[in-house]
Amino acid sequence: MSGQVFLLPDLGEGLTEADIAEWRVRVGDTVTIDQVVVEVETAKAAVEVPIPFEGTVISLHGDEGSTLKVGTPLITVSGTPAAHEQYREEERAGGGACGATRGLGSGNVLIGYGTSEDTGRRRRRVAANREVTQAPKAFATRVISPVVRNLARQNDLDLSRLPGSGPGGVINRADVERALATTPETADVQRIPIKGLRKAVADKLSTSRREIPDATTWVDVDATELVQARRTINAALPEDDKVGLMALLARLALAALARYPELNSAVDTERGEIVRYGHVHLGIAAQTPRGLVVPVIERADSLTTVDLARQLRDTTALARAGTLQPSRLTGGTFTLNNYGVFGVDGSTPIINHPEAAILGIGRILDKPWVVDGQLAVRKVMQVSLSFDHRVCDGGVAGGFLRSFADFIENPITVLGRL
Repeated sequence: MSGQVFLLPDLGEGLTEADIAEWRVRVGDTVTIDQVVVEVETAKAAVEVPIPFEGTVISLHGDEGSTLKVGTPLITVSGTPAAHEQYREEERAGGGACGATRGLGSGNVLIGYGTSEDTGRRRRRVAANREVTQAPKAFATRVISPVVRNLARQNDLDLSRLPGSGPGGVINRADVERALATTPETADVQRIPIKGLRKAVADKLSTSRREIPDATTWVDVDATELVQARRTINAALPEDDKVGLMALLARLALAALARYPELNSAVDTERGEIVRYGHVHLGIAAQTPRGLVVPVIERADSLTTVDLARQLRDTTALARAGTLQPSRLTGGTFTLNNYGVFGVDGSTPIINHPEAAILGIGRILDKPWVVDGQLAVRKVMQVSLSFDHRVCDGGVAGGFLRSFADFIENPITVLGRL
């Protein structure tokens, strides 16, 4: 028997590192092929990592909360050379140092990690046993995410005394961070590492501000007819197909983009070219317990209003649950950001680099509004557009925003054709 070193595998999507969120094994434990040994948190998703050979755990190469580079040692187990050689052959067949990724997460595997029927049964048994043991633990502490548990442990925070704001009273990351911000520290300052998703967001926004000469324009809009149009549309739809205001706003934004395709673009700085896309891959900014993510609905301009509403609902739910694949968080060409859900009227949103524009939506309020020369109470909202001035000038940006506002005030001009 000899020690076999398993390296942190290639997690795909250009990811080069991951944080250890929770070890599922300890030194001395016996592991089987395809058993999940660790959960890691990347800049885009939480990923369960299975091991491709069996044996006894000799060492764990990193503490929970530490950051490892792809290709560096993750875990060492005792194992037979034959098992290790089989893994190497599967690595080579997978086409990479550790194989490409395919559907990382519960119930799926990394290519080269074994996909036989027997392996699938083993994986399901392991997952089922893990879920049973974790369920009482999650119920007792009202914590689901290992990242949240790790953050609390690092800061000596007693989760049993912490109220949760998530569904069913679940404690999420925001609850822990809020408690830490109000808990007296032994020192005058608190240092919170910028890592994982927070680091990815910080890097992306910094790149946007550094590289894109952006400008922002905004307008107040009478959304009364849009609110009424939603009621009319939903009255004719079955319960499962009813559409929300966000879906209708997305549909109207796509109609405005059809008039001003310049904004569905990106700048290729290396070649000195503007890349204009033939389809709109719509990004939807979503606040989740892990932080801000932007899941993408591919070819959103090809969907019906009902299909768009369904995909938007399903996609944002998966994003908030942290179960979206990393590939669903890239490839957007235009982003819609609804900051009205936070109870604010306006914003100057930062462009989701390398896109050329982002459309912001404020909350809807009852306000005095002049209609046909008479003062009336109407449903009013503010919308804003931040755009890359390299791609277009104010005429195009203003034309797009005015078209979008006109569609909101007269939605039947667009929705009546769908």
